[in-house]
Amino acid sequence: MAVSTSFSGAKLEALLLKKCGSSSSSRSNATHLSVFGKNRRTLSLVQRGGIRCDASGSASDVLVDQINTNNNGTTLSALEQLKTSAAERYTKERSSIVVIGLSIHTTPVEMREKLAIPEAEWPRAIGELCGLNHIEEAAVLSTCNRMEIYVVALSQHRGVKEVTEWMSKTSGIPVSELCEHRFLLYNNDATQHLFEVSAGLDSLVLGEGQILAQVKQVVKVGQGVNGFGRNISGLFKHAITVGKRVRTETNIAAGAVSVSSAAVELALMKLPETSHGNARMLVIGAGKMGKLVIKHLVAKGCTKMVVVNRTEERVAAIREELKDIEIIYKPLSEMLNCVGEADVVFTSTASENPLFLKDHVKNLPPASQGAGGHRLFIDISVPRNVGSCVSDLESVRVYNVDDLKEVVAANKEDRLRKAMEAQAIISEESKQFEAWRDSLETVPTIKKLRAYAERVRVAELEKCLGKMGDDIPKKTRRAVDDLSRGIVNKMLHGPMQHLRCDGSDSRTLSETLENMHALNRMFSLETEISVLEQKIRAKVEQNHSET
Repeated sequence: MAVSTSFSGAKLEALLLKKCGSSSSSRSNATHLSVFGKNRRTLSLVQRGGIRCDASGSASDVLVDQINTNNNGTTLSALEQLKTSAAERYTKERSSIVVIGLSIHTTPVEMREKLAIPEAEWPRAIGELCGLNHIEEAAVLSTCNRMEIYVVALSQHRGVKEVTEWMSKTSGIPVSELCEHRFLLYNNDATQHLFEVSAGLDSLVLGEGQILAQVKQVVKVGQGVNGFGRNISGLFKHAITVGKRVRTETNIAAGAVSVSSAAVELALMKLPETSHGNARMLVIGAGKMGKLVIKHLVAKGCTKMVVVNRTEERVAAIREELKDIEIIYKPLSEMLNCVGEADVVFTSTASENPLFLKDHVKNLPPASQGAGGHRLFIDISVPRNVGSCVSDLESVRVYNVDDLKEVVAANKEDRLRKAMEAQAIISEESKQFEAWRDSLETVPTIKKLRAYAERVRVAELEKCLGKMGDDIPKKTRRAVDDLSRGIVNKMLHGPMQHLRCDGSDSRTLSETLENMHALNRMFSLETEISVLEQKIRAKVEQNHSET
């Protein structure tokens, strides 16, 4: 597979040589290029002068035993060999969908809150990620329970390395620590993971509905953002379809299906059953999460509560929606007094700093004896609103999103049955998505074949009309034009059908790609290499212009 020398040089300069050292004495030394082990993916340029440059490889290995130099110059430099081999690896490697994630299952809340990216910052994050050498498309899914980066990478290994370093830079967490907690999934596994996330199978509370809304928000925010491209956009849109289908067909959302509802259930589990009707409830924050907490409290029989918020507008809107419930608004300036009069405090604000530390809470009046004598803080915010030091106080019990696991224990058998039903749906939908993505490989060929056929049709039509003279009636011209279009469309129908692999017939991907290569050869379309080379060339030129 031929690649231009200029392309090879650009790729090497951008992705390899910037990591190498240089030495004035190295020019006079013999040079060796070697690969250690067939699958170790380590390409090393070793010079006797002591210079070494490591760059991770991801495809075929290269071995140049020795290149002799003489007084008249080098016959073939190791550098040129490296340029060519690097370029060939890139043109043979297909872009991969990769997810680099840290979730509640693998990562403590202290780390997740440092990684959290506010929704308003998602477009900026996508732009920065797509500015990395090996990242073509990107999306950010950042919630209280997870921080997941989805990318289309030109190289799996290099892409993961670059994204992990970016996450370290933005969060301040060392790469080594991120690697201890992160999970990596590729292609089919990445697709299935997002479908499970959207369906609520990967949530702390099985089937919770809020995550589906958050996946929808990723698509909404990503629209029009450079880097939220066809593959990633298609993946998230399909995930929304999967989430809706699973909830409709399995009823997996029955019961506690959100962090907010689980928080309310946890509070009721910790309170004496006799106090459920009269425990004093305080909700701090009237955003989406706070509103859901209020609704779930009402669903559990609570008829009176205090809500602390920056402004009264949102509280008034909730009060209007829940007309039979006594909702008392208090400003932030009265927050501590409200806590002193509450038995259970739910916190769900976007504050980046803790609202409560030990000194704020230790001198407050005790909770009522009917509520167990302990004041409960249920903190569902990330970053946390309640400092971990508050739990040192004997009169207080503090719970955060990681403690909601207790709520998940109920009805385990029923949840597993629903999860198995959902997995069958996800497996089916994953195959459909992969078939769609695989079919994209042939899109450039389809376009070029149509363009080629149209050029031929127009040229032959003009010849025909020229022979018929200038006084041809418009009706005749239209009829001849329609005739030529009809013939071309019918001739193209068969090839076009054999260039599609969308799961609707028995045609395999390998067969479809064989057809694509055959048409490329027959009509000199040269699609495969040109598309791959264009992608990498554009990436290199973009990064060169920015440095």
